[in-house]
Amino acid sequence: MNILTWYGHATLGLETFGHKLVIDPFFTNNPASPINAADVVADFLLVTHGHSDHIGDTVEIARRTGAKVISNFEIENFFNRQGVENTHSQHIGGGFLHPFGHLKLTMALHGSMIEVDNSDGGNPVGFMLTTKDNKRIYFAGDTGLFGDMRLIGEEGIDVAILPIGDNYTMGPVDAIRAVKLLQPKVAIPIHYSTWDVIRQDADAWSRQVEQQTNTKAVVLKPGQSYTL
Repeated sequence: MNILTWYGHATLGLETFGHKLVIDPFFTNNPASPINAADVVADFLLVTHGHSDHIGDTVEIARRTGAKVISNFEIENFFNRQGVENTHSQHIGGGFLHPFGHLKLTMALHGSMIEVDNSDGGNPVGFMLTTKDNKRIYFAGDTGLFGDMRLIGEEGIDVAILPIGDNYTMGPVDAIRAVKLLQPKVAIPIHYSTWDVIRQDADAWSRQVEQQTNTKAVVLKPGQSYTL
């Protein structure tokens, strides 16, 4: 069983076959999060890029729980400098079989400077996860629309998790275009309404997704879960 939980903004939890993952663990200073960083239990922490609302509480959680941090090579080096030793680096196009499943890094169109020390965060990424029961979950990360989403979708996607907030990432219109390229069974919107600058109507977006595509749209409130 795979249980996805949205904690607001771009922070997600995934429980899969006894493993607890957190993607972009931003709890402190996340006005939408229903829990505190101190409450997080994790075996793995996955970080898409270097911005503070995505690196978030990774260092504190990793130190407290011993969770392995997975990100690109440059961000892994940053965490190592912060005293986090249990890390694993990958890069775009590269896959690796972890205990929780096969994880491949995909491209994302965004920035990735690490604001903590203004160091190089490498290229931003998304994650394509194939679970032990062959469910495929695409975490797009912070990204604009790009045509190669069609190639990502060719592999078959059960759930696509897409930003819709606009201003910093795809907005609602481009996110629907992304759904058309990816053709997932289910699409879940994230990275919206955390602050006014990215405020969007996710319910209206979900209706448009289902009117224009064969994809089911699932809108979660912070703290809610979806089982696949």
